[in-house]
Amino acid sequence: MKLYSYFRSSAAYRVRIALNLKKLPYDYLPVHLLRNGGEQLAAAYRELNHDAVVPTLIDDGHVLQQSLAIIEYLDETHPQPSLLPGSPSDRAYIRGIALQLACEIHPLNNLRVLKYLKHTVGANDDVKNAWYQHWIRSGFNALEEHLVASRRSGAFCFGDTPTVADACLIPQVFNANRFNVDMSGYPTIRGIYDEAQKLSAFADAAPDAQPDAE
Repeated sequence: MKLYSYFRSSAAYRVRIALNLKKLPYDYLPVHLLRNGGEQLAAAYRELNHDAVVPTLIDDGHVLQQSLAIIEYLDETHPQPSLLPGSPSDRAYIRGIALQLACEIHPLNNLRVLKYLKHTVGANDDVKNAWYQHWIRSGFNALEEHLVASRRSGAFCFGDTPTVADACLIPQVFNANRFNVDMSGYPTIRGIYDEAQKLSAFADAAPDAQPDAE
């Protein structure tokens, strides 16, 4: 397998976690999202990924994109350990958390949005950071309530075993810490993050552990 990745990309971080949880070896191919105007915009890369984003996974000749689609592909082609366990309602619950993180919170704070705020809208760093923190808090307020009310969480979002929900949560908490979001109001989320750090699958997927880390 080959994974086109950027060390700080939340979406690529999710896939790295999934690959590690399944103990699948892969070649890491860095795509710097800032250098030279963004290497993801180069013609050679856009031939692989027309959206010009990371990650892209190549497996057995298949070129795959979008982190959640890649993770479900990995779960179907390498079923153990399952990242979508349980009954249909359990899997819907897990997918719901993953989608909340990947589709509700992350898109408002990804690199393209932050660059647009700064370079097109003219927002200064204080305004940009306030924007980031606002949408993290808004999303985490809802997620913390959901995790508590569902009574399905344990060490992780669903019981005591990592799932795709955790693969999405941990990168978002990393980002929250990076942008100095006050996490004191999210004890369940913080507890899951702390548990994840005890596993090499998460620690080895962290941005600072990647070969292109700066």
